[in-house]
Amino acid sequence: MWLLILGLILFIGLVLVHEWGHFIVARRNGVEVEEFGLFFPPRAKVLTKKNGTEYTLNWLPLGGFVKLKGENDADRRPGTFGSATTWIKTKIMMAGVAMNLLAAFVMLTILALVGMPKLIDNQFTVASDTTNVKQRVIAAQVESNSPADKIGLTPGNTIMSITPVVVGAGPDVAPSYITEAADLSSLTRKYAGKKVEVVYVANGKEKVGVTTLRDQTAAKSKGTGSPKGFLGVVPTEYALQRSTWSAPIVAAGLIKQFTVLTFQGLGTAINSLFHGDTHKASEQVSGPIGVFAILKEGTLLGYQFILMIIAIISLSLAIMNALPIPALDGGRLFVLLVSRATKKPLTKEVEEAIHGAGFLFLIGLIILISIVDVKRFF
Repeated sequence: MWLLILGLILFIGLVLVHEWGHFIVARRNGVEVEEFGLFFPPRAKVLTKKNGTEYTLNWLPLGGFVKLKGENDADRRPGTFGSATTWIKTKIMMAGVAMNLLAAFVMLTILALVGMPKLIDNQFTVASDTTNVKQRVIAAQVESNSPADKIGLTPGNTIMSITPVVVGAGPDVAPSYITEAADLSSLTRKYAGKKVEVVYVANGKEKVGVTTLRDQTAAKSKGTGSPKGFLGVVPTEYALQRSTWSAPIVAAGLIKQFTVLTFQGLGTAINSLFHGDTHKASEQVSGPIGVFAILKEGTLLGYQFILMIIAIISLSLAIMNALPIPALDGGRLFVLLVSRATKKPLTKEVEEAIHGAGFLFLIGLIILISIVDVKRFF
């Protein structure tokens, strides 16, 4: 439970770090900050007020915001965002992106030092400075009514060992420990049709279950549309890799690698939408509910996995806010630069209409993604 709480605190921390970037750059460039809000309005409470800035807590847990004095481009009063130069406005709007990138870099560097979870094939690392410090086999899927299911083994559990139960053998039968996915496959095949003792870890506690594995005939007769096998488990390996002097290099390399993967995912989602495949498109994105579900499942893998997910989310926030998406930082900057390029200043009414419509679109998208997340994870 404490890991889930830690993950949620770190997730909220990403919002605060992002908004603090806007806040500090605005203040240092003479733009007054009227409000620093955690989450979106309606307002729940004013936490404090200092140097003319209200620090507030709001009801909708969808992000955060910094309200600057005179945010519309037409406002020319001293201390307003509108009176700032284009360069200062660009720095203020991109400061949140920079802070999320920095947060991701710091977290990934720390992970490289203490143990980086290997989440993807060919994950970037410096081979000469990388050691595997821990590897375990986890049940990715458990078939319903299988031998594994009957002893209470569930997805996310770590499978430690399998030992044949031989009548009269006594304590001389040594357990066969499982360190690779191939170990599980070979052992269950070896003991097919026999009674075995399975040791696994669930919710941090070691458990023991005795079950009879399927024999060769029963295993082969299972359909191909669901997980099959002697135990009824689809295993996956969870490994930690540690670096020393190359930790910052690994962090930078992973940021590049995950950035490429993010754009590939966005490309797949957009292409799927154009072809009417909304299901495939929805698989490429996740909202607040999906983040909560991933963090909850990740607590079974330890603090390194939680920190890795938070680092990836921080990077994703930086990428998404840099793109010209309505209501986000990149979208606001795009509107500003188009206005400057066309030499057609925006009126307060037009600017509010553009960003207001973008905000409504963003909220609608979050609601839609949340519905998809509920169907996917619950």
